[in-house]
Amino acid sequence: MKRLFPLLVLFVAVSLRAEEPLPGTALLDSQLPPEARSDAMVAGIGKWLHREADRQTADRHQRWATPARGDEWDKFAAEMRKELAIVLGTETNRAAPLLERSEGGRVRWTVFEGVYGEGVAYGPEPKVDDVIGALIVVPDTNETPEECLLARRLAAQGFSVIVPVLIDRGSEFAGNEAVKMTNESNREWIYRQSFEMGRTLLGYEVQKVLALADALKGDLQVAGSGDGVAIALRAAALSPRCKLALLSGGFGAHRAYEQEPIDRNLFGAWKDFGDAELGALVGLPLYVEYGRGAPPKTPAPLPGQAAPGVAIQPSRTEVQNEMLRRDGYGWNKYNDHTVVLENAVDKISEPMAGVKVPWGPNEPPVPARLVSPEFARERQRRAVRELEQFTQRLVPQAERQRNSDIWAKVGTPEWPVTRAVLKERLWASIGKLPADRLPSNARTRRILDAPKWTAYEVMLDVMPDVFAWGYLLVPKDLQPGERRPVVVCQHGLEGLPGDTVTQDPKEKGFVYYQGFAAQLADLGYITYAPHNPYRGHDSFRVLQRQANPLGLSLFSFIIAQHDVTTAWLAGLPFVDPKRIGFYGLSYGGKTAMRVPALVDRYALSICSGDFNEWIRKNVSVEERISYMFTGEYEMFEWNLGWNANYAEMAMLIAPRPFMVERGHKDGVGTDEWVGYEYAKVQRGYLRLGVPERTTIEWFDGPHMINGKGTFEFLRRHLGPAQR
Repeated sequence: MKRLFPLLVLFVAVSLRAEEPLPGTALLDSQLPPEARSDAMVAGIGKWLHREADRQTADRHQRWATPARGDEWDKFAAEMRKELAIVLGTETNRAAPLLERSEGGRVRWTVFEGVYGEGVAYGPEPKVDDVIGALIVVPDTNETPEECLLARRLAAQGFSVIVPVLIDRGSEFAGNEAVKMTNESNREWIYRQSFEMGRTLLGYEVQKVLALADALKGDLQVAGSGDGVAIALRAAALSPRCKLALLSGGFGAHRAYEQEPIDRNLFGAWKDFGDAELGALVGLPLYVEYGRGAPPKTPAPLPGQAAPGVAIQPSRTEVQNEMLRRDGYGWNKYNDHTVVLENAVDKISEPMAGVKVPWGPNEPPVPARLVSPEFARERQRRAVRELEQFTQRLVPQAERQRNSDIWAKVGTPEWPVTRAVLKERLWASIGKLPADRLPSNARTRRILDAPKWTAYEVMLDVMPDVFAWGYLLVPKDLQPGERRPVVVCQHGLEGLPGDTVTQDPKEKGFVYYQGFAAQLADLGYITYAPHNPYRGHDSFRVLQRQANPLGLSLFSFIIAQHDVTTAWLAGLPFVDPKRIGFYGLSYGGKTAMRVPALVDRYALSICSGDFNEWIRKNVSVEERISYMFTGEYEMFEWNLGWNANYAEMAMLIAPRPFMVERGHKDGVGTDEWVGYEYAKVQRGYLRLGVPERTTIEWFDGPHMINGKGTFEFLRRHLGPAQR
């Protein structure tokens, strides 16, 4: 208990007798230090997620093997394409197709408003009305179109080839020159802002491929090399017009998806789509070659803001097994695909080119087109900035949509139904765990005796390998039969329960939390300081990477832990189950917005040091305080920009009391952003007829618990600690 030792001195605590459990609970006999307990929580969630990924994989394989041939399969495939579009965020309508050609084989085509595809063409120019042989070749992300070896191989076999520019893995344009540059890859820079807005970089690039196919006015024929395989495969799967797909490197099971570059993170994709299933949607001949496509070039990022992740080249056995799985689905009537370990290009070109052009591995017969470094750099800058500006324009569009969907109905007869829909929308961004829970099996042990209260360490079971853990502070003057309110006091990023309890000014935790759990216990409240698993730097952030493809997030587990914890607290004989309040700082303030919005046992919520214009906090490229410029790469929540900002989350807490605590010197936000978003909350409570149940306290201080207006808010709405 290293972190709690200063408490023993400060409280002039009574010498501990033999450890005792809280009455009615089993003895918690493990004496792991808090840091180890926290590590065990993160590791346990990781184990659960690993098993869940295996379960979803097995379910997916069985589900895809079920449809029979004919109409049943066609209906199933159509539904899966709709799901794939949602996962990729490709609902945005494309612009009217227009393809422009210029000297040097350069091409440009329309995609969205203000967004164009650019690339280079090889081989003979296809006729407008006869595009047989025209092939879109998606290169590796660090290959320019001019360098793409696969494109030159195909051009040598007689194909007309167009190679689009992809966002690369350099970091030259990842940032805002007027604000701050980062070491994120250009791909991560677009990924972060688009994920929050229900879009993905993979989806954007799939749209570029499909827009080019529209402009070519024919069926889609597509090939991909290295990193480009992920894009080519999804474009082929999404389009029923696809007549040919060639994948050179990168096709496989991708079971270690959390270790791959973050721009491949797709929320909820694992339930329905592995490479075998995507290949099944292609249906027509699918050629996969192993070993010829260059492995994606993804060096580990330097320390800084960037998320870790490197491309993993699937093994030859993995490629073969994934193709066998694709072929094993009962609907498959195409058996003319080929898994080629060397030259798939020869196979697809024989019936189309008429002649073969021999070439050596180091001497491709079609030379790379020449382009100056300055031109290539400016072209890459355009590609990044166009997608950045397009995504930034989604932010006000989403706010207008939320105003129409939600705020226009607050306080009207439609509000109960609208509120229920809003709740489901928030769940859709966070992800809901299965409802079944283990019995809580409460284990406790006394760890501190202060003059006015006794502290117990508490552990509760949630699901296999997933537990809730924290410190319960019980006032000593409780009378027999008395039931008092509980204040759940939540720590922030990299914190531990003891940080909210310690009253030692020398402790780092005291600077931020001011011992508010102990202060409230001194006033006679029961307090509980739970541990949330956002601790361990990348170890917990990787949980987000594991969870997202399963349709889950870190807060899926935090909500489940608080659900179990509040149920246990409500059952204690000295707790008033209708008076359990929540008060959290920083990441605990994030918890104050999400958990009480979705856990009804909380009677009120206080958000300290976090309330914000949350969507802009995540997406803005104009403000240094945005998470676009920081190392918290796990912060982005799928499609939250369209589903719920902080004011909407507050309306899910309503009509229960809600308060914001905001220091003018707190760098996590600006007063202007906080005031703008809170004004909506105040208006909403007014429309609901309970304006007295919400307030904001501004104080002239930094990122910390102020504990003035908030303590009065607790007294007013939870009632005094003692009746």
